[in-house]
Amino acid sequence: MFLMGQPYAHRGLHGNGVLENSPAAFEAAIELGHGIECDVQAAEDGRAFVFHDLELDRLTDRSGVISKLRPEDIDQIQLRDGHGKIPRLREILAQIDGRVPVLIEIKSRDMRVGPLCLSVRRALEGYTGRAAVMSFNPLVSTWFRINAAHIVRGLVVTEDGSRNLRGRISRHRNLWAAKPDFLAYDIRDLPSRFAAAQRARGLPIITWTVRTAEQEKIASLHADEPVYEMPQT
Repeated sequence: MFLMGQPYAHRGLHGNGVLENSPAAFEAAIELGHGIECDVQAAEDGRAFVFHDLELDRLTDRSGVISKLRPEDIDQIQLRDGHGKIPRLREILAQIDGRVPVLIEIKSRDMRVGPLCLSVRRALEGYTGRAAVMSFNPLVSTWFRINAAHIVRGLVVTEDGSRNLRGRISRHRNLWAAKPDFLAYDIRDLPSRFAAAQRARGLPIITWTVRTAEQEKIASLHADEPVYEMPQT
């Protein structure tokens, strides 16, 4: 699977004045030959924009919830520190242009995943580079399995706050519903019996977010590739 063979820069290679999920962060990762992990949020109509937060406040000079804005309004919003406008997913894919693989995390916390998933699928139409989608929401993986089975899909997993029987049942239920091609697992939970069992049956494990040498060692033992955010000097 294309997921193997290179680490992934979390929200691009950012820090030292380079903003996360910005074209500059993605270009920095490409220059190292590293894969890219990015996030997408939905505009009011479901159009996919590359942005991590639900709200605009941290990364722009505007405030409010991004999902309540029309795409043409989001197009006018500038990222902080001169990093350009909030990019649409199609624009970022054009920038990457197949030079490195990309993991697209779809941010969706409710049942209405269709519009954003459809927008991501349309952005990927005709894209010849290596790309996969993933989400905490198992309905996202289910949507792609039914509507775009050719696109590699993953389930993002954390055991934080759910290391109990109810949590174990929930993880198995989500896995059954999503039927993903890979898992993106919280590094803080590794080693994990659940993750190890899925890896043993052939499901690749990507782990996020690796920030220290100790976490890098854990990732090398218990996962197939890291999504990293190392301190830059």
